Amino acid sequence: MKVLLKEDVRGSGKKGQIIEVADGYARNFLIKRGLAVEASNQILGEVKAKEEAAKRREAIELQQARDTAKQLDGKSVKITAKAGANGRLFGSVTSKEVADAIEKSFKVAVDKRKVELSSDIKNFGSFEAVVKLHAGVSAKMFVVVAEE
Repeated sequence: MKVLLKEDVRGSGKKGQIIEVADGYARNFLIKRGLAVEASNQILGEVKAKEEAAKRREAIELQQARDTAKQLDGKSVKITAKAGANGRLFGSVTSKEVADAIEKSFKVAVDKRKVELSSDIKNFGSFEAVVKLHAGVSAKMFVVVAEE
């Protein structure tokens, strides 16, 4: 019997999967405990429609990430900071500050966790940063730190 799992079932499958199990196991355990429902044609159609919608949504997100990567790749963003002793910064420039500067300059929202700096930015100068926009899609940028 084919059933659609409503919850993860150890040894059988994960939530949302359609699996083939013995009739007794399906009726007496899975369906009785509310872990699954019998997979009718309507349910099979709904699952297929959800999978197709998820694929379309993923394709759109990937294309948007590629467009954003083209927009950001090779560009530089300028950040000003206060100088300390010996021309060093007070503190350091963080990925949050880089993400905010990207949003101001290019009108692109970037999560601070997606910005990877090549090294800690504790001096003035130009540094490389990688912005990971999607799985397999990233853009290399330059961060220019100048004195206020």
